[in-house]
Amino acid sequence: MGSQMTAKRYVDIFEAYDRFFKGERVTENDWDYNIVPKAAADIKEKFKISFGRDIIPTDEDLCERLFLAGIDMLLTTGFYNTDLKRVMRIDEDELFEGLKMAPTKLQLGSGKDQRECQARRGNARRKPIIQGGPTGAPVSEASFVPMIRSYAQEPVVDTIVSGVLSTINNHPATTNTPWEIRATMAETRYVREACLMAQRPGMCI
Repeated sequence: MGSQMTAKRYVDIFEAYDRFFKGERVTENDWDYNIVPKAAADIKEKFKISFGRDIIPTDEDLCERLFLAGIDMLLTTGFYNTDLKRVMRIDEDELFEGLKMAPTKLQLGSGKDQRECQARRGNARRKPIIQGGPTGAPVSEASFVPMIRSYAQEPVVDTIVSGVLSTINNHPATTNTPWEIRATMAETRYVREACLMAQRPGMCI
């Protein structure tokens, strides 16, 4: 009998969970300072990746090589789980099946503030989604709402990317403490408040 072809499929969250537990053990330092940099350097050389002075590549051949380099990088290194300290690997068929399953567009926000996020190619005429905000930077309690409002009131800004409260009720928002949870809840409330003040309550966060 001839060999039977296996059906192509993507890896769902349940299989990914099981695979991580069976994956190779790797320390975070080894992953960050050895595995990823070495793979990136090798793949950069393999695909002859060079940007020169152009921050955003426009050459179609370079864009294609960047895509192929990204595929190679993922297949070479796999995914790292920082909690389990293990690596999950996938094969090329699983990767491309996963890409096929990915949505081609997303609806962000609601009402008059809703925006459609869709892939753009080359010099597409459709404008990109523009996010405004301090992007995870620490922000004081006194400045938080006014800062977010200053972004939300700009018509060119489509969505908000929040900052991080450095304190909550004048108490440090220390990681892995109840104060961090309280600060996170306050951040969400403050962002919504700022968007409402800017008359854009449906903005995506």
